[in-house]
Amino acid sequence: MQITDLAVEQKILPVLRLGFRPFFLAGALFSIIALLLWGAMLSGYLSFQPYGGGMWWHIHEMLFGFGCAIVAGFLLTAIQNWTGIRGLSGLPLLGLFMLWLAGRVALLLPNVLNDSVIMLIDLSFLPTVAYVLAKPLLKIKQYRNLFFVPLLVLFTVANVEMHLAKLGLANMTVTQAAYASVMLMTFLMSVMAGRVVPMFTANGTKTAKALPLPWLEKLATGSLGIITVLLLIKPLLSAPAFVFGVLFLLSGVCQAIRWCRWKPWITLGVPLLWSIHISIFFIWTGLFTLGMSYFINVPFVSHLWHLLTVGGMGGLILAMISRVSLGHTGRMLQEPKAMFLGFMSIFIAAVIRVIGPIFWAQHYLTFINLSILLWLVSFGLFAYHYAPMLFKARTDGRPG
Repeated sequence: MQITDLAVEQKILPVLRLGFRPFFLAGALFSIIALLLWGAMLSGYLSFQPYGGGMWWHIHEMLFGFGCAIVAGFLLTAIQNWTGIRGLSGLPLLGLFMLWLAGRVALLLPNVLNDSVIMLIDLSFLPTVAYVLAKPLLKIKQYRNLFFVPLLVLFTVANVEMHLAKLGLANMTVTQAAYASVMLMTFLMSVMAGRVVPMFTANGTKTAKALPLPWLEKLATGSLGIITVLLLIKPLLSAPAFVFGVLFLLSGVCQAIRWCRWKPWITLGVPLLWSIHISIFFIWTGLFTLGMSYFINVPFVSHLWHLLTVGGMGGLILAMISRVSLGHTGRMLQEPKAMFLGFMSIFIAAVIRVIGPIFWAQHYLTFINLSILLWLVSFGLFAYHYAPMLFKARTDGRPG
């Protein structure tokens, strides 16, 4: 209230009053569109080929189109709380949103725009978000949260590598670039979980907050950071496979210990909490099984990565945007009843996406399409129930 002129605030469309509003809703809707197109391409119902081809586009857009839209919305909202300086809103926020949207459209028009233009449009979004974040943080010298600015730069590097892999340059394969990007997102999820999950759990269950163990936090997230860096520099320096295996196993075990310390079983009556904890379960399970794949000959490693992307990233994003959207629109932290089905659907989608193709490879497409359908249910329910909240002013009359 102290950093906002209410008269000015009321002239701004509610959906443009804070970053979470347009980016959470558009990110959710875009994930639905992207998976519908991917499923149609994979099943042969759509012959259209986007920039990079179907597989490259699917990987890139779920990470840098969907995932990074949510990350941007979260950070652009959090920066106001961190600094006490008014967050991006109004026309500047609309301009940033349109830059993100331009990237999504450009990648669907490979025959209209040349590769250089497409890359320039797509790569410009994250550095712009980094600049918007850095400005208020540097102004008040809040260096603790400045950490997210170089992280966004690393996301840009990962995005560059995705484009270089598409062009066949820099000794980088699409698979390597994709894995680096997924691990960078996992690293971010681990950092954010460590910051907010103990507090959310304590507040939501009226129990004592689990205090962090510094050594465990460093091992759990630090090992992820090392994996990410090794994958990003793989075109220049390749580490032995057993190093990756050990690091994945170490991170998986540490993430599991941290998760148990947060007592997920006490959240079973609170969907906004158990959905977060189940997402973290998929993260540490995914890390552990990927670590095992470096020591055991596994012919289906690509399926295992969906424990991180569908169950971990998809689940945690759905849980977090459902909670954050309620709090920042002035509502009680009580999700719409239908979101119980949404949360369950995303986790069932992850299980089907991983287990189905591994044990019943002959029905690969059926399992993929079923997983996509369940994702559509999850994020469709979010869009349906939360769009009215995101398009309306806060219920308590406060700005934001």
